[in-house]
Amino acid sequence: MKQADPQTEYERRQALRTLLRTPMIRATGPRAREYRWIRVHHDWLQGWLGRNTGWRLVVNREVARLYKTPAELGDATRSACDSKFRDTPFSRRCYVFLCLALAALERAERQITIGLLLESMKLLAAEDPALAAAGIEIDMLVRDVRRALARAALLLQDIGVLSRVDGDEANYVQTGSDVLYNIHRPALAAVLGGRRGPSTVSATSFEARLAAIVEEPLPDSPEGRNLRVRHRLTRALLDDPVLYLDELAPDELAYLQSQRSKIVGEIAEATGLVPEVRREGIAMADEDGDLTDLGLPEEGTLGHLTLLIAEFLAAAARDRPGQPVSMTEVIHHTGAMIEEHAVRGKRWNSSAREPDAERTLSDVVLTRLAAMRLIRRIHRRDVVEVIPLPAIHRFALATPDAEPRASRPARRARR
Repeated sequence: MKQADPQTEYERRQALRTLLRTPMIRATGPRAREYRWIRVHHDWLQGWLGRNTGWRLVVNREVARLYKTPAELGDATRSACDSKFRDTPFSRRCYVFLCLALAALERAERQITIGLLLESMKLLAAEDPALAAAGIEIDMLVRDVRRALARAALLLQDIGVLSRVDGDEANYVQTGSDVLYNIHRPALAAVLGGRRGPSTVSATSFEARLAAIVEEPLPDSPEGRNLRVRHRLTRALLDDPVLYLDELAPDELAYLQSQRSKIVGEIAEATGLVPEVRREGIAMADEDGDLTDLGLPEEGTLGHLTLLIAEFLAAAARDRPGQPVSMTEVIHHTGAMIEEHAVRGKRWNSSAREPDAERTLSDVVLTRLAAMRLIRRIHRRDVVEVIPLPAIHRFALATPDAEPRASRPARRARR
């Protein structure tokens, strides 16, 4: 096969990285250059993605859309999050409002205000007995309702469906003042990523319905089964911070052992990610740090505390291998860090000094660490325990004769 010239290789790599980071790209706006590269190299991108991941890439004159399916459908760490409140995952109400907003926008004209959007959503909800039975409240006078709708609108702006013309979501939440948006219909039409409509699925449980919506038909043959395994492994290496070998099914482990060099090599060549192969698993590290939605280390109070808790859990894993860490221990350590850095040190923001902050911040930090596959939380009746996972050892405090932490490149987990 003819080797591409350096400029072509650069454009293809940047186009692929952009799609992995932001699966929907509009032709105009801050990513217009990347969109042009995606369109120019569409055939190569579609071929690589189809062969290695099974993901579909659709490109037209208005938008490029990569339809991604995660390797693990039951991964609860991938909750939606808008750019303004990225450390606060969507609540159940936010998800319901996002779906209702998409349905209402389909019926709207070229522009809409957030007030009219809420009224359209209320009419749609009234037509659905299940929503009424679930007690979904849609009342503009309730601040939590306005906040949930504002977060849904912010997410729709992040992905290019809405463009704010006038107003501000923060003022809407506080006072109810209106916000005006333009609707980008090509992006709106490309949002849903399922291979079949939910209304065509007869299954009743959430897990079965989700699996049916994204089901990918492949031949039930050795070749088809191998392709399915290859897609699942490549998706995990591209999207997940770490692929742990003990979590793989026997056929997946056998395939990875025989094809590891080929799979890892193709990913590294196409994306620029750097493979880290350990006894416990594989991580494709991004030394530039722009393919992640969560980084460690990060600046700010929460970023600093996350690193401190990771160091604490790494030490616990070293001193008590295989033993869980109680939530009480984590909260106690968080309280000590608040005392050192927020009370006496005065370096953290005021939220760390609020009542019960050690419990609230511990929960947020553990959610982040679980998303980065550094820990696993186990719920045993009313008790929560934390299981440190092998990758957390990279955040252990260095011994005096070890390489200084500052000289190591910052490695970031990708979701």
